[in-house]
Amino acid sequence: MPIPKQISFVTFDCYGTLIDWESGVFEAYEKEAARDGFTVNRDVLIPLFIDIQHEIQGGSYELYAEVLRRTAVRSAKEMGWDLEPSRSGFLPDSVPRWPPFRETNAQMERLRKKYKIGILSNIDDKLLGATRRHFRTDLDLVVTAQQVRSYKPDEAHFKECARRIGGKKGWVHISASYMTDVEVLAKMKVPVIWVNRHGEKLESGQKKPAAEVKTLRDACKLLGVV
Repeated sequence: MPIPKQISFVTFDCYGTLIDWESGVFEAYEKEAARDGFTVNRDVLIPLFIDIQHEIQGGSYELYAEVLRRTAVRSAKEMGWDLEPSRSGFLPDSVPRWPPFRETNAQMERLRKKYKIGILSNIDDKLLGATRRHFRTDLDLVVTAQQVRSYKPDEAHFKECARRIGGKKGWVHISASYMTDVEVLAKMKVPVIWVNRHGEKLESGQKKPAAEVKTLRDACKLLGVV
């Protein structure tokens, strides 16, 4: 689905697109594990975290804070770190400290001058509220997992967004996550720009985004904002 000439609404995935969750998560694990003299390998942690979290989110809905606590316990065990479950709150407690990418605020401000903007995120309202303190820009729309009681790549976030903004016309989404956002929106025929920060390669037959870029700034350029 190509990027439309007439755009009225731009939405973002939050964590991974606007917020550097990988650095935030690693720093939280590193600090907590150091209490036990355990060293966390970032290259082991991040893919493990993604896999475990995705599996948990595929079950019955629960608040993201609880997803994080369960992910912390299981991932620690997989890495050989004997983390007491009572200490698993270190992970949701770290979310307010997960930093925005350096380009985030400048690009959000530029987009906000031209379009309405929103966030569609696998998060709960309280934790997103803490994250929003990093942003200098107001949002016109927020759809969280808590609001739709579902986690992407389920379509609930996107269907709710379309309902609130009056349909798919003029809507463009920006995301760094192929698995949770890009693939499903391509199937739904919603234009999506993939911020492919890690240089992932698509396999033959996988749905392609409307555009693929390396940075959020590049995505904004495609939308006529420099």
